[in-house]
Amino acid sequence: MKKTKALTEGALLAALFGVGIIALLFIPFISMVLIWFMPIPFIIYVLRHGLKSGVLFWVVTLFLTFIISGLPGFPIPLFFGAGGIVVGELYRREKSGLAVLLGGSLTYIVSIILFFIVSIVLLGIHPLHTTQELMRQSIETAESMLVGMGQETNEQLVAFYEFIDMLGELGPLIIILMGVTTALLTQVFSRMIVKRFYPKVSSLPPFREWTFPKSFLWYYLIVSILVLIEVPETSFIYIVLINLFPLLGFIMTVQGLSFLFYYCHVKRVPKVVPILVAVFSLLLPMFLFIIRILGIVDLGFDLRKRVKK
Repeated sequence: MKKTKALTEGALLAALFGVGIIALLFIPFISMVLIWFMPIPFIIYVLRHGLKSGVLFWVVTLFLTFIISGLPGFPIPLFFGAGGIVVGELYRREKSGLAVLLGGSLTYIVSIILFFIVSIVLLGIHPLHTTQELMRQSIETAESMLVGMGQETNEQLVAFYEFIDMLGELGPLIIILMGVTTALLTQVFSRMIVKRFYPKVSSLPPFREWTFPKSFLWYYLIVSILVLIEVPETSFIYIVLINLFPLLGFIMTVQGLSFLFYYCHVKRVPKVVPILVAVFSLLLPMFLFIIRILGIVDLGFDLRKRVKK
């Protein structure tokens, strides 16, 4: 009876996933939203039937996707299936929201790295180099149009060309941010649906309670000092630094915003105030710098304990 029920549910979820694949491939305008719901069938199936059954369901969806779309759609179940299985298993074990986010992030990061390797080794295509070339072509087209209108463009486009040249060295940072962002959106969208059937599914703690280990502060200070030292741009250390510095700076900024929300919560300041400050800090570099300093001070001196309720 249980096997029949599992097969029935698996068939329904696989059919639902197949419909999602078709929609993603042939109805592009809804793909930006729909794609974040693709891990949900795997999460639900693992929650109901366990890890082994979830892996078997994953294999079935891979086969189904290959029949429907061939190779173009094959990476979708590979990528989101792996993340959905890990998130579903962590939900099933009743892990904390941050543990689920960490597990999902690591899974997606590893998946992206594997896709890069397969693309480079088997297909001979480097995703970042291809992106750089497309961006250069776009800028060259825009430059030719501006020249045709009689405008000087050399100084205006230098910054864009420098950014494109640096993009190839920012591969690790891009992969990490993509993995964490995908895991976060997967967790947010999946919980909206899964919690209706499994109320015990853990959620992320409120943003005001987010805090990072104090060791991140030392990493940031060490990397900041090394950045001030002239390092050859062709060296391995240089590539490590230009990836670590913005990543750790982003962490300090999140820490600062989290403390701001915590302070406003404790002092009963309307929620709209920290939200507006967060928006302005993203738009104005000076605000962003102040928020980052606030995050550094919060980690170093534990300001939250000093805030009296």
